[in-house]
Amino acid sequence: MWAIARTPRFNARNISDWIEYDGYEHYQRALDEGRGVLFLTAHLGCWELSSTAHALFGNPMTVLVRRLDNPLLDAFLDRRRSSHGNRALSKQDSAREILQALRANQPVGILADQNTAGEDGLFVDVFGVPAAATKGVAQIAMKTGAAVIPGFAFWNPEAGRFVLRFEAPLDLRDSGDRDADLAENTQRCQTAIEQGIRAHPDQWLWIHRRWKRRPPGQGAIY
Repeated sequence: MWAIARTPRFNARNISDWIEYDGYEHYQRALDEGRGVLFLTAHLGCWELSSTAHALFGNPMTVLVRRLDNPLLDAFLDRRRSSHGNRALSKQDSAREILQALRANQPVGILADQNTAGEDGLFVDVFGVPAAATKGVAQIAMKTGAAVIPGFAFWNPEAGRFVLRFEAPLDLRDSGDRDADLAENTQRCQTAIEQGIRAHPDQWLWIHRRWKRRPPGQGAIY
């Protein structure tokens, strides 16, 4: 992406030329509560710029990433993503580091719009069709009490820059029935992403098979 290519040129003085906040008060209130913040985002808008900008605005964060098969390219992306104070953390075996960050009241960003394999996935509706979604965001939030804030960096042609929009924290269910709460909260996470995509469908980078994994008894749709 162009944001990765331009990362060395971004700094605290010029980042506002490229992106501005909307809804920052949601983040600040969650931060004031002191239990950490989980940024729920997707391959929507300019997600690479959003995390870089958040760091340059004075809010460095931990970002969960999927390691690339090419180690040289993976190392290059790590250097770019961490060059302004962020930390790129592999999704594999990351639970301890995520919990440590949240205990320190630091934000953690998770892209949660892709097909999820194995036991990490839970079937919920995405655009009315069951899809395997990560249950990790809901699990962590339920364990720690961290706020889950949907955040997306959308291009605004009128402003001539991107707008990093933070929505109000998700109202997560806490009924005491863990399994039911986990399913409902995972659905609420995916619904929040769906709403962002519906608002700006042209800015969703959808190049993978989102509905690849099917519930038992349902045939392939690709």
